[in-house]
Amino acid sequence: MTQLGEIQQAILNDDLGAVASLDVPETYRGVTVHKDEAGMFEGLESRDKDPRKSLHVDEVPTPELGPGEALVAVMASAINYNTVWTSIFEPVSTFKFLERYGRLSPLAKRHDLPYHVVGSDLSGVVLRTGAGVHNWKPGDEVVAHCLNVELEGPDGHNDTMLDSEQRIWGFETNFGGLAEIALVKANQLMPKPDHLTWEEAASPGLVNSTAYRQLVSRNGADMKQGDVVLIWGASGGLGSYATQYALNGGAIPVCVVSSPEKAEICRKLGAELIIDRNAEGYRFWKDEHNQDPKEWQRFGKKIRELTGGEDPDIVFEHPGRETFGASVYAARKGGTIVTCASTSGYMHQYDNRYLWMNLKRIIGSHFANYRESWEANRLIAKGLIHPTLSKTYALEDTGQAALDVHRNAHQGKVGVLTLAPEEGLGVRNHELREKHIDGINAFRNV
Repeated sequence: MTQLGEIQQAILNDDLGAVASLDVPETYRGVTVHKDEAGMFEGLESRDKDPRKSLHVDEVPTPELGPGEALVAVMASAINYNTVWTSIFEPVSTFKFLERYGRLSPLAKRHDLPYHVVGSDLSGVVLRTGAGVHNWKPGDEVVAHCLNVELEGPDGHNDTMLDSEQRIWGFETNFGGLAEIALVKANQLMPKPDHLTWEEAASPGLVNSTAYRQLVSRNGADMKQGDVVLIWGASGGLGSYATQYALNGGAIPVCVVSSPEKAEICRKLGAELIIDRNAEGYRFWKDEHNQDPKEWQRFGKKIRELTGGEDPDIVFEHPGRETFGASVYAARKGGTIVTCASTSGYMHQYDNRYLWMNLKRIIGSHFANYRESWEANRLIAKGLIHPTLSKTYALEDTGQAALDVHRNAHQGKVGVLTLAPEEGLGVRNHELREKHIDGINAFRNV
């Protein structure tokens, strides 16, 4: 049996105490992009770029373990939109991030390689810890949040997202979670929710924490009870958590979706106010250069019909260019538009009169700090927020999983099994699981 096989078997047999005595393998399998292929999609439209062509499963060397770090045996991971960006080399090749990081220090130089092991989510078991790590030990079952920080400068000590050397692990760093082994900093680790399977536990990480900061945290929209919250893509990987946080926090979500099937998912989560934008036929852009304010007005009228005449206190933005003009228009006077992404394009246009004359605010929100991620994971562990996993792929099929996300052919989150040989493993608290099984499975088989 291989060294990885022994580690896998110890985990599957719940012999976690044996993990510390097992040798760490010199190599492991990881999903990679290659530096010499960074130009492979030149001349193609984004929609025509195929992650199945750029994502490889390679045998790669296990990285050196540094101070304050941990090696994790990864049981499962998940697809995020940043993996799609990495796979199609947009908006820039991630090798530029690795080169910049590699110049930071001799230890960071490890990350600057001709291949990039991707992935910003994981659930697994700690294999080894580096010097100075005392909160975690080999055998601990963990999930990882994806903020990589150095914290040697002053800026990050109020909010680590402001650190001058803040990076997203597995996107702006190497040795990510779509692999059998991952390298993380110890301050990325959090306890695995014990009522979830490996693949369920791996799926919330990035999007759950992002939604928490964006909507709940005082660093984001600081949502309160009774707020009307307009949520774009409310059944998707990010929006499905925003919908849950709105409902859990006593707010009133207005869920924007693109199909009856996605509307039904929002209803299963408990939402009542739903707009199917395709059924309503909204076209916010007349052409490539001009938006249609009449469509903004029609959209705003629809929201008020649903809410009894109220405009959104908060607009949960992430599509970007396609929707941003409508978002700025739709927010109530004094309302907040909080944005964390631009999946339909980065160059936003909006009518500034609706912003300044109505005292609205635009807040930029990017991922989450460790405290916010810990709080978001705690809510998962208590069964107050649920994973939104809809489908799971094998490691060898990560390219197809990324293509699903790229083409929006998925619901919720798409998982990837790494060392876990099948779905359904890793549950410790069966009583809590049974209590919340309908919520856990809300996105399954949709």
